[in-house]
Amino acid sequence: QVQLVESGGGLVQAGGSMNLSCVISGRTFSVLRTGWFRQAPGKEREFVAGITWSGAGKYYADSVKGRFTISRTNAKKTMYLQMNNLTPEDTATYYCNVITSISPPTPGDYWGQGAQVTVSR
Repeated sequence: QVQLVESGGGLVQAGGSMNLSCVISGRTFSVLRTGWFRQAPGKEREFVAGITWSGAGKYYADSVKGRFTISRTNAKKTMYLQMNNLTPEDTATYYCNVITSISPPTPGDYWGQGAQVTVSR
């Protein structure tokens, strides 16, 4: 079983930046890739960004490409999402998860609490 704990959310003004963290623990030896998803009020969950376990492969949703950067530590147990030039449309609860397939990006069965990101005008 994989455990995921998100942190780093909060309130930021439009145009600002924020960095989210995701600590991944448990049975990670079989994990090939991880990533971020988000869900805004009244909307369905959507894929944001993904990264291979090695860190060599990265991919992004069109809505965040060029503004967000996904990365992980050398220890490979902490994943980050650097978010720049935020807009109110980025307001959502952000979740990290295992990604079991990439076409389309599909999350695993286990979810953390999520990190609330609110972007004000």
